[in-house]
Amino acid sequence: MSGLFARKPIELESERGLLRTLGAGDLIMLAIGAVIGAGIFSSLGTAAAGEIARDGTVIRAGAGPALILSFLLLGAVCGLAALCYAELASMIPQAGSAYAYTYATLGEMLAWIIGWDLILEYAVGNIAVAVAWSGYFVSLLSGFGIFLPGWLTHGYLQATTSSDPAVHGLLESAPHLFGVPIILNVPAFAIVAFITWLLLRGVRESARANNIMVAIKLLVLGLFVVVGVQHINPENYVPFAPNGFRGIHQGAAIVFFAYIGFDAVSTAAEETKNPQRNLPIGILGGLAICTLIYVIVGAVATGIVPYQQLASSDPLAHALELAGLQTTSWIVAAGAVVSLSAVLLVFQYGQPRIFFGMAKDGLMPAWAAKVHPKTRVPHVTTMVTGLVVGLGALAAEENMIYDLTNIGTLAAFMLVCVGVLVLRIREPDRPRGFRVPFIWLVAPLGAAACLFVMMGLPKTAWERFAIWMALGVAAYFAYGYRHSVLRTGKQVVTEELD
Repeated sequence: MSGLFARKPIELESERGLLRTLGAGDLIMLAIGAVIGAGIFSSLGTAAAGEIARDGTVIRAGAGPALILSFLLLGAVCGLAALCYAELASMIPQAGSAYAYTYATLGEMLAWIIGWDLILEYAVGNIAVAVAWSGYFVSLLSGFGIFLPGWLTHGYLQATTSSDPAVHGLLESAPHLFGVPIILNVPAFAIVAFITWLLLRGVRESARANNIMVAIKLLVLGLFVVVGVQHINPENYVPFAPNGFRGIHQGAAIVFFAYIGFDAVSTAAEETKNPQRNLPIGILGGLAICTLIYVIVGAVATGIVPYQQLASSDPLAHALELAGLQTTSWIVAAGAVVSLSAVLLVFQYGQPRIFFGMAKDGLMPAWAAKVHPKTRVPHVTTMVTGLVVGLGALAAEENMIYDLTNIGTLAAFMLVCVGVLVLRIREPDRPRGFRVPFIWLVAPLGAAACLFVMMGLPKTAWERFAIWMALGVAAYFAYGYRHSVLRTGKQVVTEELD
């Protein structure tokens, strides 16, 4: 069992065949594309209003108007992690994000665990985003008088767990095959298939599409703020923090999903021009812009209507509708469809590159490291990721995924904070394009802050996370340990013949 914590020397990294085309502006847009999405358009409502069971039991306390403090708390937590990401990204500009950084600082076993965690953030998280996209898309179609059958717009798990009688009733009203109800979220599968096709066309084309979608989502959020601020009722801000710090803390744990994605910028390291300069700008600049947007939107949303009324799958559009602004509500719903498409694009972009990095190191099968000879993208992992996410979206229920995604991502952030400190100790003289200021304060505080937010998640999230990690450790010993390039010395071929 020797070598479980062997570190991969940074010098072993070489060019891997990906095309460097992205600049700092592209990276900032990627960050905004990933971060401004399901969180602000979906989980914001639950974070403000809380979650109450059918019997009246409070599952999670809502933050109320103090939601803006939840956003600021998360901005600070993610900012600490982002500083650590920026230093490591400037030193280790590799595809693989936190996985690559952990391999170089904490060793192979922990690197595998982080790679396994990142699957929760990108692939599993994207299933929830696809389901949320489907809900907004169906609502948008209804505005044109187009109504799709419920059994084609909901997943099987949605029907079995929903408290909505109409959704739960699909188990009986849907067509049956051999006694099994056919309940499939076809729009969710369709959008994943489209995004996968777009990503296969090449990174430049994908970045251009993302830039367009980001511009649209920013315009829509700007419209929400401009119209909404004219209908704010100051009485809605009282009480400001109805559940005290408990509500702010638990609200932050819920809405952390809104911040997932800023680290996706680091997966573009091998396709970035001058990564030592541009990666830190993309990571930190994108996070700062998104935090400012969240605070403004949160303040307006909780001012338009009482925070309890934001408990909706589409809180921004719902708030405008309650305020009698139906036209603006419809525009915001349309913007949410575009916004969530951008999130899908960035996450579907990131996950294959993590698989690619792990496969190059022998920790995943060699086919995952293949690069297309013309488009220069890891096309095999892109297609596999699209298939897995698409099939998952056909049946999944989004709320079951949010907590699992949050805890996995926070664990990855925590190890990045530890890793940057370890590398400062082990290799203090190595050139760094960006250095974390006050490292002995920032890194430990960042790790502790991530753990603090994790403690705000329910017990079920920890139980599912433990099961996921047990599966990951088993997979490592079944394949990764025996095929590691660092251990065996056998290189993995990435090129495919034209």
